[in-house]
Amino acid sequence: MIVWITGASSGIGEACACRYAQQGAALVLTSTSAPKLEKVAERCLELGAADVMVLPFDLSRTDGIEDLVSSVYERFGRLDVLYCNAGVSQRTSVMDTSMEMVRRLMEINYFAPVAMTKAVLPRMIADGGGHIAVTSSIAGKFGFPLRCAYSSSKHAVYGFFETLAAEYHDRGIRVTVVCPGRVRTDISVNSLDRGGVRHGVMDPGQESGLSPEKAAEKIVRAISKGRQEVLVGRGELIMVHIKRFFPRLCSRLARRIKPM
Repeated sequence: MIVWITGASSGIGEACACRYAQQGAALVLTSTSAPKLEKVAERCLELGAADVMVLPFDLSRTDGIEDLVSSVYERFGRLDVLYCNAGVSQRTSVMDTSMEMVRRLMEINYFAPVAMTKAVLPRMIADGGGHIAVTSSIAGKFGFPLRCAYSSSKHAVYGFFETLAAEYHDRGIRVTVVCPGRVRTDISVNSLDRGGVRHGVMDPGQESGLSPEKAAEKIVRAISKGRQEVLVGRGELIMVHIKRFFPRLCSRLARRIKPM
């Protein structure tokens, strides 16, 4: 099995890479940090990965994705699972969120997985099928304070990938949308704050969240079972169900959420 994971240098991406390594998969690991990827690659090989390709790339540059995909196929000849996990969040109000920040989050969180999917899709179909997974968020289910650009990018992910699942199911393409709540990763630390600077703080809610290892266990199992969606987290996931059945209550509760 050949598995490509973006955002693989830490958090959910790293944990999923290790999980697949234990299953003997060959891996392609992508993030912006080559040194961190090399460390993850070493660990994956120790855990039993058949092979590991380290492929650093800045996913805000979507114009280079076609060449990136070509390099993976030149190395392995096929791809069984593409997991578009890379993402960036924010900690700014609507008025403090510049259009530059909005576009940056949309490029990384939405346009990058879309571009990767469009580049991989015809190759997967030609090979008889494959699985595409993508990380959204419970913030992709409802609006969340200080997440206007992040939430909108994650809502967009749902629209595109649910359409993908509907259109190409009969051609062997399976799609899983991963919907995390609070998982103990550095996403809050690396979030963009006012002026586009790094937030640099682990939010209390994030710190008490589900471990990346437990999240990876759920995600990899959901992909293997062909589930179209997997919710990953703890008690905070109740908000997804409240939004579905009691939208007015969800709106009131969202106004009271401590966003950091």
